[in-house]
Amino acid sequence: MISDKMQTAINDQINAELYSAYLYLAMEAYFQSKGLAGFANWMRVQTQEEMVHAMKMYDFINARSGRVELKEIAGPPLAWESPLKAFEAAYKHETIVTGRINKLIDLAIKESDHASNNFLQWFVAEQVEEEQSASAVVDKLKLLGKSTEGLFQLDKELGARVFTPPVQGAAA
Repeated sequence: MISDKMQTAINDQINAELYSAYLYLAMEAYFQSKGLAGFANWMRVQTQEEMVHAMKMYDFINARSGRVELKEIAGPPLAWESPLKAFEAAYKHETIVTGRINKLIDLAIKESDHASNNFLQWFVAEQVEEEQSASAVVDKLKLLGKSTEGLFQLDKELGARVFTPPVQGAAA
């Protein structure tokens, strides 16, 4: 059984993961409006990943005889100054999520909740990947500067990203 404190904290993280999905969906819409289908695709895949994260937590609370409590999701920004600014915002957002995951683990350790600690370790590894993925695009955009040719080549590269669901049973 999950403690009330841990249940509340993971419910808050479900909300944060759903906000992440909403944020990346807004970024997808922004890139679509700019004619950057590859950038939009990258954000669509990111949206799908965030939904998986939320559902893993949702299922975990239920598996521990807890109660999922869905809350209102804040509205995300709708536009950015440039593709670089959008990806810098995505990277910054991922660092914030990493901090939130770390705090969940701190709470699990404090409460000697080994099941939650074990479950959350998957998210630690996932956040390393999330930060690296967004940071890599930021680095490429910075290298491109104002090169439209480079931007369109990167757009093509980002269009090749494919959503790969995690292995069933992982972190569950």
